[in-house]
Amino acid sequence: MTLSSDPRRLRLIDEMGLGPVWVHRVAPQDEPHVSDTSVPRTIRIATLDWQPMRDEVTSCVACELSRTRTQTVFGVGVQRPDWLIIGEAPGAEEDACGEPFVGQAGKLLDAMLVAVGLARTRNVFIANVLKCRPPGNRDPAPGEIASCRPYLERQIELLAPRMILVVGKVASSALLGGDQPMSRLRGKRLSLTIAGREIPLVATYHPAYLLRSGEEKAKAWADLCFAREVYEELGVTAA
Repeated sequence: MTLSSDPRRLRLIDEMGLGPVWVHRVAPQDEPHVSDTSVPRTIRIATLDWQPMRDEVTSCVACELSRTRTQTVFGVGVQRPDWLIIGEAPGAEEDACGEPFVGQAGKLLDAMLVAVGLARTRNVFIANVLKCRPPGNRDPAPGEIASCRPYLERQIELLAPRMILVVGKVASSALLGGDQPMSRLRGKRLSLTIAGREIPLVATYHPAYLLRSGEEKAKAWADLCFAREVYEELGVTAA
């Protein structure tokens, strides 16, 4: 006998004295489907579009930095940049205003970019390896870098920059792996592969370091000129 939840058939079975009947429970149409909460965080972030990812960064509690930050620093610039600039982590001023590279280091970075025909409001996006400030501006811990990396990788995938300029040894090591000094990274055409796409990458000194070590500014200028050459080899010219 086929079991059914048809009311007419149930009444007929009852009248014939053939009950009780086990009835298959059918969930109501408006009963929500329970999502699979076992999906790894990295896979979920890799599917986020721009605004959902920004919202998730704002509420992120993946590491202990969420307890000490004033606010997250997602990044700033255009969403189809010629260049993506990646630094280490927000400092006190960035934590206060929610934008990367402000203050004296930010002014120096802006001047460096203008010198090669770039601007954060026109053809650049600026981000950090971390979205939250480490207390006391200490170096990011490996676990903090690992927690934030899915956000940065998804940003890079969505931004699809023509090239990346990474500033500072900490950011370079976080992106490229290893622990090479800046002296071995400078002046080389490096690359970063994200979502199967290889992106040219050039490394140089962090603007905050240049403020403390003015004698290295000439090297940073040479790095920028080299980065511009690498960019122009791609067959495009910055607007």
